[in-house]
Amino acid sequence: MSENETPDRHIVHAPHPPLTAYYGRPEDRTAWVQRMFDGTAADYDRTERLIGFGSGSWYRRQALLRAGLAPGMQVLDVGIGTGLVARQAASILGDPTRVTGLDPSPGMLGNARIPQGVRLVEGYAEDIPFPDASFDFVSMGYALRHISDLSKALREFARVLRPGGRLCILEITRPEGRLAAALLKAYLGRLVPALARLTSRKDDNPVLWNYYWDTIEGCASAESVLHTIRDAGFAETHRHVELKIFSEYRARKPA
Repeated sequence: MSENETPDRHIVHAPHPPLTAYYGRPEDRTAWVQRMFDGTAADYDRTERLIGFGSGSWYRRQALLRAGLAPGMQVLDVGIGTGLVARQAASILGDPTRVTGLDPSPGMLGNARIPQGVRLVEGYAEDIPFPDASFDFVSMGYALRHISDLSKALREFARVLRPGGRLCILEITRPEGRLAAALLKAYLGRLVPALARLTSRKDDNPVLWNYYWDTIEGCASAESVLHTIRDAGFAETHRHVELKIFSEYRARKPA
């Protein structure tokens, strides 16, 4: 926790309040999010490159290395999407067959650009279809805000990890300062959706990126996320921050 953060000890279930301007009723959220990702999957990587100015691959690789990913591990990438994190994991491991990707969106899985050998499985973070102690490393890249129940998902992460296994969750966090938050809102909440509108083949893509910012703005605090990770049974829990907005939540399952 940084010097300016105040302790927040509540357990996170829904990672942000309902955004009913998008999907009407709270109970419609999961289906709406899946439809949105299904419909925008073909444009997702193009817009992601605009957001990160092409630096996303380098950053994801470094984050995985900082979290302790090393050759020989079996990896589960939750919310694999189009494979942005999984590609870097496969490169670090040197063996794509050691990477499994999980995602509830058939559209994202169908558009995944991954090395041959990576296994793709359709499923939800809250109900992972693998036995206990199946993996050495669980990663999740920028999907925390789209999970229905973070506490339940984290308990599933702990279940499928072997003793001593590592967790790495990447997320964009709203910065604390007013100016920094306003600048990020102008960029992600206005400029990126406008660029998506100009470059996308699907009308839904700008809506997705508007929603993306709104979930960042309303997301649970970093300290409450850390507390929820600890509550799920993890140890050595830590948050590393890059450029004041890129959060890397790391933890280890006790041996």
